[in-house]
Amino acid sequence: MSAVPDGKKLVRSPSGLRMVPENGAFSSPFYLDEPQWVPDKECPRCMQCDTKFDFLTRKHHCRRCGKCFCDKCCSKKVPLPRMCFVDPVRQCAECGLISQKEMEFYDKQLKLLLNGGSFLVTQGNSEKSEAMMCRLSNNHRYLFMVGVSHLQVELARISSVQILTDGFAPGEKDIHTYTSLLESQYISEGGNSRPSGMLLQYKLPASQEIQQLRLTAHEERKVAASWLAAMHKAAKLLYESRDQ
Repeated sequence: MSAVPDGKKLVRSPSGLRMVPENGAFSSPFYLDEPQWVPDKECPRCMQCDTKFDFLTRKHHCRRCGKCFCDKCCSKKVPLPRMCFVDPVRQCAECGLISQKEMEFYDKQLKLLLNGGSFLVTQGNSEKSEAMMCRLSNNHRYLFMVGVSHLQVELARISSVQILTDGFAPGEKDIHTYTSLLESQYISEGGNSRPSGMLLQYKLPASQEIQQLRLTAHEERKVAASWLAAMHKAAKLLYESRDQ
């Protein structure tokens, strides 16, 4: 498997201390860049409640969106791991809610993805499957599949993800589908059945050729189902990141 540098360094930005990769090219795909702050001269009033800023009413910038707010509208400090902040940072109410929801992914789903699950992996239209352990790399950039053979898929090259559930074939109502993970709108998240597998389409490095993998839960099915549910969350997060 490729050796990917994952050293980190501590840097200080106007928003606070951040622990970032030494080589920015190897940032996690879940990472968000710090926003450009709205210049002070362009925001004489709070962008939430319209209170006028003066000597007593000071302005504050939300660390996630970069907009200007009064202390009342931007007083809460919330963890923001997607920007690699070491400590919780000031955010507006709307951004704070988004960041709090993302914390569940970092606290639970991301750990599940890093630990991995056991699957039968089928490449393309092959009739043969191989038992493999699938997990997310420590830098979050790759899916590693290890068995007798080894496979790795870069998340940035994934074009579609379909999380399959028990009792329904691909395309039927009970399927979690993201068509073109980084390009197009996801279709649905229907159903509450336990995830049982995943169809993954991706492009090979330096190529536009589409490859397909099918992962089917194998052995510890409860663990595999939890891993697939976490992968569903990750796919949604990556899709929504395009507009942030």
